[in-house]
Amino acid sequence: MDVADSWQQEQVSLAYVAALATRGGYTLGRWEVDKDGVDLSVRRSDGLTFELQMKCTYSPKMAAQGAAYSYDLDIPTYDKLRAPTRTSVGFLGLVIVPRDIEQWMIHDEHELTMRCSGYWAKLQDAPSVENKATKAIHLPLHQRIDLPGFEEMFSHAMHRLMFGAQAVTVA
Repeated sequence: MDVADSWQQEQVSLAYVAALATRGGYTLGRWEVDKDGVDLSVRRSDGLTFELQMKCTYSPKMAAQGAAYSYDLDIPTYDKLRAPTRTSVGFLGLVIVPRDIEQWMIHDEHELTMRCSGYWAKLQDAPSVENKATKAIHLPLHQRIDLPGFEEMFSHAMHRLMFGAQAVTVA
């Protein structure tokens, strides 16, 4: 069994979002330098955009009596994604893969199948925290990174655009 390096986990999480965005007709902006806590911007044809910080794991922690995954996000990234001055809504995305990298994708003669699933949490306008190292983020199992999930994230972006940062609630 081959276990992936962190760069391979990062790449599969980005590929997962890219495949879905392509299927949904969305465009992606990928940031070369991740100094702002953002890996990808996802844009709809009407110009509406949201931003994702992507993470990947093969050993997810469960939370909320099994209703969510939990991911310990570093505080600098948390603060960047929750900042009220952001112009695009910030989300954390978590892709779950099998432990064995050979099982991530199955490629036969006629198809390539990705064996992973993704979940998201909105961090925009979340409260500050006292902790200085990490913040446990709950990613509900019903908040999947899929095409309906993209539309839900776009809905948050539209709400923020229409009603401003003060009216947006934390999900």
